[in-house]
Amino acid sequence: MKQSRSVQEYLQLVERLAPKSDMGKGLVRAFWVGGLICVLGQAITDLAMALGMDRQSAGTVCSIALVFASALATGLGVYDQLGKYAGAGSIVPITGFANSVVAPAMEFKREGYVMGVGAKMFSLAGPVLVYGIGSSVIVGLIYFFLGR
Repeated sequence: MKQSRSVQEYLQLVERLAPKSDMGKGLVRAFWVGGLICVLGQAITDLAMALGMDRQSAGTVCSIALVFASALATGLGVYDQLGKYAGAGSIVPITGFANSVVAPAMEFKREGYVMGVGAKMFSLAGPVLVYGIGSSVIVGLIYFFLGR
């Protein structure tokens, strides 16, 4: 199928004006920032275990600390800068999830606590929660009936 001249011109214009992406640099940034977040999490876990906690309690402390740190960084505008620099490397699951909950809440704060913060807080995270909880129930039922 032959494209019309205007479509070809448009595609050439898009190609010329689109920002060039340095994928190699982006991959390196994502790798080291994501790795650094994971190292920080491991350090928190190791510190909690050194203070006498068992592995499960230390993991809980690590999760709470990383969620708090990423929520605070989002509120201060630091996490957005990290995301621009590191791309997907900043979306390590627990920190990225905390950011996805706090960012919409911060954006709609001016609309009030109920209709702004409360209503928008789970606009992005809500579907993730619904899917995660729903799929865990389905897997649990399958395991209950077939795993015995």
